[in-house]
Amino acid sequence: MTSAEWLAHRYDPGHDAFHMLPVARARHAAVPFLTDEYLVPTQAPMVLRRADAMERAAPPAPIHFIFHSAYCCSTLLAAACDMPGTAMGVKEPVLLNDLVGWRYRGAKGPDVARILDDALRLLARPFGPGEAVIIKPSNIVNPLMPAIMSLRPEARALLLHAPLDAYLGSIARKGMWGRLWVRDLFGKLAREGILGGLGIAPADYLGLTDIQVAAAGWLAQQQQFQMVTQRLGQRVATLDSETLVARPSDSLAALARLFGLNITAERIKSIVEGPVFARDAKMGRDFAPGQRAQEARLGLDMHREEVEKVSQWAVLLANNADIPLTLPLPLLG
Repeated sequence: MTSAEWLAHRYDPGHDAFHMLPVARARHAAVPFLTDEYLVPTQAPMVLRRADAMERAAPPAPIHFIFHSAYCCSTLLAAACDMPGTAMGVKEPVLLNDLVGWRYRGAKGPDVARILDDALRLLARPFGPGEAVIIKPSNIVNPLMPAIMSLRPEARALLLHAPLDAYLGSIARKGMWGRLWVRDLFGKLAREGILGGLGIAPADYLGLTDIQVAAAGWLAQQQQFQMVTQRLGQRVATLDSETLVARPSDSLAALARLFGLNITAERIKSIVEGPVFARDAKMGRDFAPGQRAQEARLGLDMHREEVEKVSQWAVLLANNADIPLTLPLPLLG
């Protein structure tokens, strides 16, 4: 129960208890997210009172973060961080989502911070000696970025995003499910009060098209990231998905420097040329060389008129709200 083989999966505030699931390292690598959809339990979770879980927990490893605004190759990058002996990528643990939901239901800030501190300690248990843990939370956890980084002053974070047009094209080609997802995100951002700076009156929300909703969500998350760069300075760096795909070796080398990981050029080459970059990180299907970029172009071409008009509208909003389309502190300066 002390090791990372037991994932701290859920938090139950009613009983102040953590639900622990046995999840081997190979299973981490095999699934895109650490959610109930993918973690079919081989046994019932072990429920531990928080005090007991913390007493039994192995010492934590160095911990760093990949925060993201979704549909930006974050799952790919977290998978690339599975480097035995060096680091382990933890992909969207539901435990952090639980704390966001608890906060929505009225939990007080100090209580959330206390449980968040314990949750981060449990998630930071290493699989092997000398390894760092790289956590990629769901983007619904982004409002907790300042608290997370304050609780872990030695941590570093990458802020990963897709360029505006690429993001809008990705949402458009996903059809109904992509459009429903951005509306759900929009509702969560509105609940956080994050949309207020965009200059869109709440009375106009229902009049927005799906792609306008996607653009507004993108701008709100971009503003979140801008604020984090201003607050944390050199503790964070920013990267966009197009740069990651075009320069994967350079991106991994720079990420290793940001996180203080000792990785050789040969190891980076083996990761980039290996299966992680050759398959769809979410669906598991293989990608032929250039297929990812080709599918993105085709999807954008199918919805070009809508995306271009909404993009122009979003740029006007960004200029009025002083939101940068290109974030400061680039990972590849």
